[in-house]
Parts: sequence; C-alpha cells; structure tokens
Amino acid sequence: MSPLNFTHILTQAVDQLSAPESYEGLFLRHTEGNPLPSGRDLRRIVDLARAVIFPGYFGNSTVNSRTLPYHIGVNIEQLFELLTGQILAALCLDGKEGDCAACTDEQRGHAADLAARFVSTLPRLRRLLATDVEAAYNGDPAARSFGEVISCYPAIRALSNYRIAHELHVLGVPLLPRFITEMAHSETGIDIHPGAQIGEHFTIDHGTGVVIGETCIIGSRVKLYQGVTLGARSFPLDDNGNPIKGIPRHPILEDDVIVYSNATILGRITVGRGATVGGNIWVTEDVPAGARIVQRK
Repeated sequence: MSPLNFTHILTQAVDQLSAPESYEGLFLRHTEGNPLPSGRDLRRIVDLARAVIFPGYFGNSTVNSRTLPYHIGVNIEQLFELLTGQILAALCLDGKEGDCAACTDEQRGHAADLAARFVSTLPRLRRLLATDVEAAYNGDPAARSFGEVISCYPAIRALSNYRIAHELHVLGVPLLPRFITEMAHSETGIDIHPGAQIGEHFTIDHGTGVVIGETCIIGSRVKLYQGVTLGARSFPLDDNGNPIKGIPRHPILEDDVIVYSNATILGRITVGRGATVGGNIWVTEDVPAGARIVQRK
C-alpha cells in the first residue's frame, strides 16, 4: 500500500472521530487552566494519608517518636494542599455534560473547607484501621505481627483506601472516592464501593475477587473470605428503562458474621448476627441470627 493510501486512511479516521455524533457524551470541553483530577496526585494523597495513619510503615522509614510530630505536620500540610486541588477539580468537573465551566472562588473555598474537614477525620480513621489490623492479625494463624499485617496484607491496603474514600463520600466530594477505591481494586482485586457502610474490626482474608456494593451495611467483627460478592439481585427501572439510582439494593450483614469463599449474597436481605455463610453458596433470602448455612451434600 502506498503512502498516499495510508494518508487517505488516516484522514478518513480523523474525520470520523471528529464528527460530533461520534463523541456525544464522551468529550469533555473544559475551560483552559481548569484543573482536572490527577491519578498521580490521588495516589500521593493516599500515600500521605497512610503515612500519617501508619507512621514508619508508609512514608519516611526513619521517623521516630521524637521526630513524629514534624513528619506528621509535613505530611498533613502536603495532603491538605493536594486534596484541596483535587477536590476543586472534582467540583468543577462533576455533573457537567461535556462542558466544564470555570471554577469559582466559592468552589475554591468549599474545596479547602472539605479538605480541612477530611483531615479532621484522620485520628478516627487511624482508630478504625487499628481495629481492622487487629481483626486481620487475630483471624489469621499465619500472621506473625501487626507489622506484617500492615505492610503486607492486601485487605489493609484496600480498607485504608476504602475508609479514606468513604469519608470523602460522606462529605459529599464527587468523583474522588471512586477514583480512590478503584485504585485499591486494581492493586488488590478487592472492590469496595465508597458508599458502603462498614463497622470496626472488619477483615477480608486473602481478598482477591471480593465485591462489596454501594448500599451494603456491614456491622462490627465481620469476616469475609476471597471471592465473596455482596451484590444487588436486580435493578428497579424508571419510566425510561434506566436503573433507579441510590436505592438500598445490597445486603446487610449484622455483627459477628462470617462469609466463606466464593459465597454470593444478593439483594436487600439481612444476614443476622453471628451467622455463618459457607463457601460457594448463592443466598437471596434472609439468614437468621446464629444460623449456619452450608452446601447440602
């Protein structure tokens, strides 16, 4: 094929890809100079939050009790500045169908306020994640120390991202919570929607393939194994045939529930306190408190 023919093919592709009907709903026309969410900055935000929550395990490895206030102060300042910029980018972008208007001073102030409110949750996040570390350590005979759990276990990485993202979700920050949980999904194979509500002392053993849907409610001291799905059974549709957003459609797991590998629990059902769901089971009805549901031989 001659170079002339190549030119014709390339020109034809450009024309087709530039046709307005081909990019409807896919083209973001943003104002020059407006920020856009940055995967690199969001990864840095998560790294900084982990370094604050688990000092010495993440971030600067030379930190000690004497220099800890300095390191935490530096990390908090960097986190606040980066998060303010990323929240501003999300606020300017959210809800725009193809056009991203110029950011306003009001949005800039709101972004800084949300970032500061997130920073204020970090002590509580540390306390929560400490219970998750304890649950993982106590629930796994192979775990030799808290340090091993914090450094190596994918559940802690996924849960740290989830708990960070959930706080941003509760604050009403758009887009960024999903970015952050999807980063953990890619890293660990654990998919937790930031809207899910998860209590303390939560752990996921192994973790690969776990899915926790947006409207799940999970109590305290719950343990999941790999491959567990807490999903929706069906999607109610509106008059136009589109899924209705935001309605409760995922399971409720009460305190002290254990769900073994590859179990699938679907719909707005309740697994009662202290119940055990065996592996490779499909559950679509309520499970009574204390029940033990296993495969029939």
